[in-house]
This record gives sequence, C-alpha cells and structure tokens, in this order.
Amino acid sequence: MSTPPAATDRGDLPVVVIGAGPVGLAAAAHLLERGLDPLVLEAGDQVGSAVRAWSHVRLFSPWRYDLDAAAVRLLEATGWTSPDPAGLPTGGDLVTRYLAPLAAVPALAPRIRTGRRVVAVSRVGMDATHSHGRSDRPFLVRTQGPDGAFVDHRARAVIDASGTWGRSNPLGAAGLPTIGETEAGDHLSGPLPDVLGADRARFAGRRVLVVGAGHSATNTLLDLVALAGQEPGTVITWAVRGASAARAFGGGDRDGLPARGALGSRLRAAVDAGRVELLTGVTITAVEASGEASGDTSGDALTVTTSSPAGDRRLPVDVVVPATGFRPDLAMLREVRLDLAPGVEAPRRLAPLIDPEFHSCGTVPAHGADVLAHPEPGFFIAGMKSYGRAPTFLLATGYEQVRSIAAALAGDAAAAADVRLDLPETGVCSSTPPADTSGGTLDLDGTASAGCCGGPVTAEPATLGFPTGLAHGRAGERAARR
Repeated sequence: MSTPPAATDRGDLPVVVIGAGPVGLAAAAHLLERGLDPLVLEAGDQVGSAVRAWSHVRLFSPWRYDLDAAAVRLLEATGWTSPDPAGLPTGGDLVTRYLAPLAAVPALAPRIRTGRRVVAVSRVGMDATHSHGRSDRPFLVRTQGPDGAFVDHRARAVIDASGTWGRSNPLGAAGLPTIGETEAGDHLSGPLPDVLGADRARFAGRRVLVVGAGHSATNTLLDLVALAGQEPGTVITWAVRGASAARAFGGGDRDGLPARGALGSRLRAAVDAGRVELLTGVTITAVEASGEASGDTSGDALTVTTSSPAGDRRLPVDVVVPATGFRPDLAMLREVRLDLAPGVEAPRRLAPLIDPEFHSCGTVPAHGADVLAHPEPGFFIAGMKSYGRAPTFLLATGYEQVRSIAAALAGDAAAAADVRLDLPETGVCSSTPPADTSGGTLDLDGTASAGCCGGPVTAEPATLGFPTGLAHGRAGERAARR
C-alpha cells in the first residue's frame, strides 16, 4: 500500500469527491470556482461510467435541466457550445457532449483519477469510536486500483457522490433475495438492458419476466414490445407488487414534461392489447432452475413462483429483468459518523422531505449543506446516494446540493443557505404523448411515484446520482440512425 505524503496544513489538502458522474463532476466545478482543490476518485475506467451503462436510454428532461451552471461556465471558457436547451439527450449524449468534455477541461482533468474504487473513508489515525480532536484530523480515503493495490488519500473534506448504480434491490419483497435468486444470477439481466441493441440476442424469442412498477420497468417493457413485433416467440410478463399498475401508467395530459408522457399511455395500450401480461399484487417467493428452455438457447430456464390474491403461480421464464430499484453502498462509510434515517437510509433531516410514501421528486424542496450534514464535520453524501432507497432523484437537485456544499466548505454560509431549484411545472408522472412517440420516461430506481417531475437510477440519471427521468425511445431512435 502506498500513501501520499501528508500535507502540513489541512488547508493544503484537497476535497475528495467520490464519483465522476454528473453530480460528482459538478461538485468539482463548484469547488474550483470557490478556490478549493477537488480530487475526484472514480471507480470506472472512464468518467460517467454508470451513465455509460444506460447510454441507450433517452432522458425525458431536456438539456436545460441536465447541465450544472458551474460546469457550463468551465466548459464555455474552452469554447464549448451548449446543446439545444430543449433537446432530449440519451445517456450516451450526456457523456459525449457534456461529461467527457467537462472532464477534459484543463483546470479539472489533472484532478480526476479513474480506476480508483473507494473502499473506505475514515479519519487519519482515528476510527469512528474516537471523539477527542476528531475534526482536526484529515480524512483518510482508501482506494483500490485495477491491479488490486491500495492507495490512501488525505482530504480536508469528502463529498460522496458515488450514486447507487450497481446496488439493485433484490426480487424478494422483504428486502432480501428470494429463495434461489442468488443461484439464478445468470438468468437475471441488469436493471436497464439494451433490449433492442447490444442485449437483443438475450431477449429475442424468449419468455421474459419484468419485475417492478417504475419507469425503468416501463422503459424495458416497451422495448420488449417492439422486439416482440420483430421476433416471434418473445413473450412478455410484467409483475408488480401493488394492487394495480396505475402509477406506472401515469396521469395522462397533466405532466409538465411532454417526453415523459408517452410512456404510460403506450404501456397501457400494450397491456390492453394483450402484448404484455400484467400480474398485480405479486410477491416472488422462489426462483429455481426448471430444466425447460425456450427459443434457440441451451441450458435450463427458470421457474419463478409467485404469490398473489389470485393464488400461487409457477411461471416458466428464460430471463428476469429486476427493475426493483437501488440502495446505497454504506459499507465503505463504516468508520464515518453518519446520521441516517433508518427507513430510507438518507440523511436524517432530508429523509422526511423525500419519503416516497408522501413525496415525489416534484414535491421535494431545494436543500443544501445544512440538510445533508452529518455528525462527521466536512463529510457529505450528495446526488442519488443522498436519497438512500428513495427514488425519483433529479440531476437539478444534485447540482444545487453540491453548489451549497461547496459554498459551505468555502466558508460562505449565506450562499450555502440560499438554496433554489428551477424545475418544470408538473402535476403527475406521465403526460400526453408528444408528436414523436419515441419519447417517454425512465426512473432508474424503478419505483417512481405519480408526481415525479423528471431529470440510473437514478436514475442517477434526471436521476441516477443521476437521473431519474430518462425516456424510452430505442425503437424510433434506432430506426432514425438507419
């Protein structure tokens, strides 16, 4: 293990930002504007690695809501031209037209380390049980590289913007993997498979079970409907835990983001036409190899056992898409003093503002450093991860979070407290389809409530630490490219 030399003054140390996604890079931009030195640590081999995983998906929030102001100021100084504010980017567009150019800005590029997975955060020479002089100690951020070697970094403060991508919730209703789920891993896809592109062969002519009631599930279902029209034998079953799918179908013409509105109405039409079999009130109780495969594949398929008010059922399937939402990775923060609400695993002061039983992303007020603070001075969780298990996080929300945090770290309490959020006017989660029906929405968490106002997951991601608020559009987009 190598350790960089210690600085003689904590003021000489960088602010470590964990994650080089949209919110992490925005945090770095705001820190630079405040005269602070950011060090961005990214687990992937490129910036925006989580966004790249859903590059085929289109956001339903236009560029206007997907760009951070400080990041734009950095970019414009290099001659960068902003995309059309009304345009709807894909995840790939977000990377190539925004994140990659931002990471290449001369002021920021030397401060980004890719291939450095953060495995632990602590204080130098002090674990979580010690209090005396704690705030005087620098943070210690331990990373691991692709070669397995560990490197420790010292920091004056830490902003964890690592998101929740890669930490999917299990199929089991109790928050635990259902019986046989772990062993069935080869038959489970990722939460946002590229059904009409890179993953087409895995789904064509297969029996597919999609689990989840959010926009990520809806997005996948609509791609599967398009695939079934091209590939005979593709059978689609959709299972939701709720008593109805009304939340996923949305609210018709009451949505403030037109691109999002196409999704629910199109899915409802597919269900009504029998192209998707909808199962409601479903609990998955077991997953087991069935010895029966469909299509031109080899190997065993699965039998998924479900329980519902309609009775128990055994479903033979070839692929399961677990669009069940995400949860934060808290293991690396074990030596940090956190104050998290036990339910949603978000900062305690933030949790009541985002509780999905009472709020959608459109009803969450702007919030900043004071709400996101923990008992560990100088440590903040921002972006999608700050929402814990709650869905429908917005990129615009994350950008305002890190603007406030950077101001607080720079000692500008007034600016940190002056939190504002510019969002589209919206009442519910889906709306009237636009003229181009290749547009729709996506909630990377897979559990959006009616009222989400847009912007992998979160979906990060938009959510996703990222955008919630991605749009369905694969079939039309692919046809246009041809």
